[in-house]
Amino acid sequence: MVGFEIGPVPFNPDGWGPPDSIVAGSISVPNQPSNVPFAPFSRSEKLGRIADWTRNLGNASRGSNKQNQADSAFDFSTDESFGNLAGDDESSFRLVDTAAKSHHQGQHRPKFNPRWRFNPHHQRSQLPQRRDEEVEARKRDAEKERARRDKLYNFNRSGMNAGQRRESSVFKSSVDIQPEWNMLDQIPFSSFSKLSFTVPEPEDLLICGSLEFYDRAFDRITPRNERRLERFKNRNFFKVTTTDDPVIRRLANEDKATVFATDTILSTLMCAPRSVYSWDIVVEKVGNKLFFDKRDGSQLDLLSVHETSQEPLPDVKEDINSAHSLSVEAAYINQNFSQQLLVRDGNKLTFEEPNPFATEGEEVASVAYRYRRWKLDDDMYLVARCEVQSVVEVNNNRSFLTLNALNEFDSKYTGVDWRQKLETQRGAVLANELKNNANKLAKWTAQALLASADMMKLGYVSRVHPRDHFNHVILAVVGYKPKDFAMQINLNTSNMWGIVKSIVDLFMKLSDGKYVLVKDPAKPQVRIYDVPPDAFENEYVEEPLPEEEQVQPPAEDEAETGDANGVANDVEEKEVSTEAA
Repeated sequence: MVGFEIGPVPFNPDGWGPPDSIVAGSISVPNQPSNVPFAPFSRSEKLGRIADWTRNLGNASRGSNKQNQADSAFDFSTDESFGNLAGDDESSFRLVDTAAKSHHQGQHRPKFNPRWRFNPHHQRSQLPQRRDEEVEARKRDAEKERARRDKLYNFNRSGMNAGQRRESSVFKSSVDIQPEWNMLDQIPFSSFSKLSFTVPEPEDLLICGSLEFYDRAFDRITPRNERRLERFKNRNFFKVTTTDDPVIRRLANEDKATVFATDTILSTLMCAPRSVYSWDIVVEKVGNKLFFDKRDGSQLDLLSVHETSQEPLPDVKEDINSAHSLSVEAAYINQNFSQQLLVRDGNKLTFEEPNPFATEGEEVASVAYRYRRWKLDDDMYLVARCEVQSVVEVNNNRSFLTLNALNEFDSKYTGVDWRQKLETQRGAVLANELKNNANKLAKWTAQALLASADMMKLGYVSRVHPRDHFNHVILAVVGYKPKDFAMQINLNTSNMWGIVKSIVDLFMKLSDGKYVLVKDPAKPQVRIYDVPPDAFENEYVEEPLPEEEQVQPPAEDEAETGDANGVANDVEEKEVSTEAA
């Protein structure tokens, strides 16, 4: 057996390890191994280990990957002599715990981290797991960083303000602009804000139809005692344009006015500066008369939802939360809501002429058409058909009401949960709706003012479930006086009529023919096009599907939210859904 002489070991009374004189090289130690560095220690320093038998600084250690991994568990970077020898092998391995390394980057790490106290058995069982966790953590961090950069990139591309972000979602024009159309003018909305015109009180030329009385029990509805929204499939609702109205034709032949329109068209013009989505109005000039019309299946027949919100809706038309789908849903909700709030006891208030659009024996919705005339100039009068949906009588005083419904589709989009806020913070809910649906609420207010309604009832209708766009509940009904509400939403009557008067004067200067007034889908302006006389007469219009033909919600959703008032309808809907499948 070969002997091994270690030579004399000097005693160091001042600390651990050899005396400083030996480290400095002033004392010669016999048989001292070459290339063996010494690190000075002090008694005041914390001691993590006295001897490290896993570390081999000889050339033999360079052939062992496992040994290199074990070496990497210890950090000797505070001493340059150790770093120089380890530098050759540094590229062949990487630290197991890079998180700790990056955390202390640019600083001195603690010399002995308690987490890494030497325990070979613990290291063998935990290191692979820690390395896997490290890889997964790196992947997650990389994904988060990539998502953050993508979000920042998209945000910068779409603009730095809410209006520009809205424009990044491309809105299509409500009507296809044909190449043979001649654009005559562009009017920015900024020019509308300065217009003002005062009209005298209108006069009623004729009132047609019949009204049912308002049920005051709906004023006491709260989210806690909500009411299921019923469907009135047997009642017919009419959306007749100006020139198809037989009463307006008769009044035009009698030269009762020079300008003819409906309250829907007039309110669209009056509130044009608040609109975001595209819309169009057909204007026909015949002699000294001007007719404002809408196309069949026009966007004006629907109700916009979330139009003035800062957050865009999904672009996919088939999505139940897309702009088109929500418009169709809101239109059906509004119709059903206007009929449910009535006392259905057969008692009606009938007027001098019946509904001009109904056939004999047909069940029609409760509505009265007020044909009213306003004086615009010495020789210029405007006649418009205005609608009211109900009536109340208090102390023999008759009051006309308009009935409209706001609808909640998903609180994630709207930002306010109606079921939680309506009872305690109704003002906050209305303020949020005024932000997201400023144009729709302004148009309803304008229509109530045009009809001289004494009260406008606003309903809050929500989906039974956010993904069920077919079943709804009424959470509350609130009444407002139109003039007071107009002041609350900053709707100026003089400015409304100023916009109408300026547009009428503009078209009166044009020659006889057909024109189209189109709201630009991307800019706050309207354009006027000269179109052929046969435009829109034979075009195909995609009309919204009836409710019974729409995609039905899952059966389990209906079962969870079943209601005694809608059991029969639920059974019928499931049968329709089964046949469609």
